[in-house]
Amino acid sequence: MLFEIVTRRITHVDYWSALQPSLVSKRLKVDVIGRSMLGRELRSITFGTGPTKVLLWSQMHGDEATATMALADILAWMTASNADGIRDRIASSLTVVMIPMLNPDGAERFQRENAVGIDVNRDARRLSTPEARALKAVHEKLKPDFGFNLHDQNARTRVGRTGPQAAIALLAPAADSARSWPPLRARARLIAAGLARDFDSQVPGRVSKYDDAFNPRAFGDLMGVWGTSTILIESGAMPNDPDKQGLRRLNAAAIIRSLDF
Repeated sequence: MLFEIVTRRITHVDYWSALQPSLVSKRLKVDVIGRSMLGRELRSITFGTGPTKVLLWSQMHGDEATATMALADILAWMTASNADGIRDRIASSLTVVMIPMLNPDGAERFQRENAVGIDVNRDARRLSTPEARALKAVHEKLKPDFGFNLHDQNARTRVGRTGPQAAIALLAPAADSARSWPPLRARARLIAAGLARDFDSQVPGRVSKYDDAFNPRAFGDLMGVWGTSTILIESGAMPNDPDKQGLRRLNAAAIIRSLDF
């Protein structure tokens, strides 16, 4: 775990400063993909050169930082000096592009929306925000086979109506209002099933399925329309984990396992 990051309320400057030891690695390629509404740099980080392309993006809602912390841990693992067969296998098989903290202005205020009050995750069609345009541009250039849409959900959400507090919710989002199962969505469901198995082994009984109603303005849903098998991970909450450090570790481990899978 990257110990320079110990709280989910982290600023854009502090986050990228903490990443610097990883970003100097020759295994990574860092690109500026745009600027936020208030001028903060939006960056993508690429690892690997393989034929299968994977896009991960986090914190498009500024107060949802669990996966942003997890991506920092994954980057530290990707650039570690020790030998690692899994890391080498991922590097040769996949091209992994990560966009951490897509909404840095919202992160600065720890609010869902961007600086002018727009929900970036509802801007996939109009592309009225620079944050949404940056994500769409990366998608169009990369044409990813798989996408990981990384979020946090309400801490009061339960598993079912009467179950315990949900730690994780997963979904292979629908790409149409009929919630049909074309091959792209079916392929995403296999990844989600593997994630469900891994998460449930660590937090048994606290893993649920997210609502699969189709939203025609949301990035996660439209990624399927645009040809990407997309997996939604919603980090909820765990007892005695106010800064979600436990869920952060679970996210990092499960995402690495999914990349290898």
